[in-house]
Amino acid sequence: MSTPMLPADGSYIELTSYGETLPDVRVVQATAALITLSLALDDLPAADAEVTLRWAAAPRGRYAVAGNVAAVDGNRVRVTLSGEPAIEQSRGYVRGGGGEPIVLILPGQAAAEGTIHDLSEGAVRAHFTDVEVAAGDDITLRMQVGDEIVEFPARAVKVNSVRQQIPRRGPLIVELVAVFTTADEHQARIIRRYIFSQQLKARAAARGS
Repeated sequence: MSTPMLPADGSYIELTSYGETLPDVRVVQATAALITLSLALDDLPAADAEVTLRWAAAPRGRYAVAGNVAAVDGNRVRVTLSGEPAIEQSRGYVRGGGGEPIVLILPGQAAAEGTIHDLSEGAVRAHFTDVEVAAGDDITLRMQVGDEIVEFPARAVKVNSVRQQIPRRGPLIVELVAVFTTADEHQARIIRRYIFSQQLKARAAARGS
């Protein structure tokens, strides 16, 4: 792997793990086989987690490479690379969304309604209230994207819960990151089209402001 393809030591890249993307992850050292990163303690991926790293490849876009977390030491994460970085086409990785309704279905529990925070063709991050769900749970997610409804079997990979305390004790706020466990290209296309349409609307609004 040529050195220009690698992110520079001290530069900032993007890390995606289990559908959650962290921007501004600092590179400590990059070699052809291993990249050492510095992250906030709250953002550390699990050992052995599959991750994707992305960084700028001006003027053509950005590089992307898959890898696995080999070790976590304090706030340092060492990622072994699965191959060489490749230029990523914009249509190959589509994510966006925010504010769409979502329903979480767990065996033995009433369906829980929530709100999408971030959506891609393979994963979703959403917020719910007063739902009992843990990392590793197999769940079903039903989402409305535009005028259509899609439904995926999924697995919860990251769950954060905090009880509202201000101005008074309130509901349990749950942030869930889940990955879809069954590929459905038809439904993935529905999500892809929806996200692209939202991006076009946002660009048009920005030009008009």
